Amino acid sequence: MTQLPPDTQEMLNSLRTAVAETLERKRRLGQYAVFWQEGRPVFVGEDAPHNPDETAPDDDQQAKTRH
Repeated sequence: MTQLPPDTQEMLNSLRTAVAETLERKRRLGQYAVFWQEGRPVFVGEDAPHNPDETAPDDDQQAKTRH
């Protein structure tokens, strides 16, 4: 494996820490997280939808259907 320059490694470490902290916060709040795996979104968490197609339409779509 190629060794990264120190400044690049520091940036990568910062990003990894930020992601880990964010995922932990979402877990504590009971929020699900979405990951990209094998070309598809994967929903993880207790309140995660079982099928990505079952997610609620976005606000624009909801506004269009109300009028």
